[in-house]
Amino acid sequence: MLRHTTLLAAALTASLCNHTPVPQSRVEMVGTMHVGRAAHTVTSLPGGQILIAGGMPAGGNATPSFEIFDSRRNAIVRSGDMLESRAGHTATALPDGRVVIAGGYNGLYLATVELFDPRTGHFTSAGRMTVGRSGHTATFLRDGTILFTGGNGDGYTFLASAETYDPRTGRAQSVGSLGVARESHTATPMRDGRVLIAGGHRGRHEAIVIYRQAEIYDPTTRRFTATGAMNVARHKHDAVGLSDGRVLILGGSDNRDSRGRYTSTEIFDPSHGTFMLGVAMRSPRFKFRDTTVSLSNGGILVAGGARNAELLGSGAPAFRNVPGDFGSDLSFAASTPLADGGALIAGGYDEHGRKSAGVWRFYR
Repeated sequence: MLRHTTLLAAALTASLCNHTPVPQSRVEMVGTMHVGRAAHTVTSLPGGQILIAGGMPAGGNATPSFEIFDSRRNAIVRSGDMLESRAGHTATALPDGRVVIAGGYNGLYLATVELFDPRTGHFTSAGRMTVGRSGHTATFLRDGTILFTGGNGDGYTFLASAETYDPRTGRAQSVGSLGVARESHTATPMRDGRVLIAGGHRGRHEAIVIYRQAEIYDPTTRRFTATGAMNVARHKHDAVGLSDGRVLILGGSDNRDSRGRYTSTEIFDPSHGTFMLGVAMRSPRFKFRDTTVSLSNGGILVAGGARNAELLGSGAPAFRNVPGDFGSDLSFAASTPLADGGALIAGGYDEHGRKSAGVWRFYR
């Protein structure tokens, strides 16, 4: 067993690129937003600015508000409103610096898309998806389109549908459906241009089904095909691509939700279509999709789902806690990498549902 565990740790460590010593690092609170929020998005803009958009505020199911955080000054420098209130939406950065905001929920499942232009500081209408969806995923593809998968739709249905959206034309078109309807899954671009879809669930409460199944979207065929299953059924987890082309799956939970949170990780090898267990995190985490950041030095920062961050440094055999405390588990927080090699983490809610307005910075 010891030899097996050592081999698994070595496999994950080998995927991190340059085997340099782990530097000292920390998380510090550097500001507060005007609005406490969760299920929002955080997206890096040119020039060190960060777009924080939408989400669930205190006392409401969605907000239209956005804020611009300047990482050079550690301050909110601008705020305003999107065209619509949204929570559970997606935000996708384009190569030209603009950001595509799509879908979400505000009492209705939204199909609308809006585009933020950092040069003007304004949102404009940018077309529609083929169906309204919230809790879906968005993945930027090499051809310049965005792949949307799964989520919830009208009638609180769980969606197996997928579509691509072209920000150059504002048009969306359906592509092949997922093998199963999924929400709370992950979609991770791989080095060969394909996208790994893993885990998630359909149904609620006693009727919930949580998946081990994974599938791969191939942009050349515009179809999804099944691949190997994870070792553990998981939802509300996170995933990040590794420098060697593999994918790291982290945490999540079983059908007990907060009482069934995982510390476990898995590694997907696209050359074999298989998952192997990886090294465990130090804290159990769920509801933290889009808070794991691949750092420029090859390390992996896990920033959501617990009251502290942890780091798998380049060349390190195990995760380690990062000094600093968020004050709560920060469910449905959001984060983004920064140009200086660090990361920004904002918002989330605690175990009592209270929304945080905190903005934290990971200093590498």
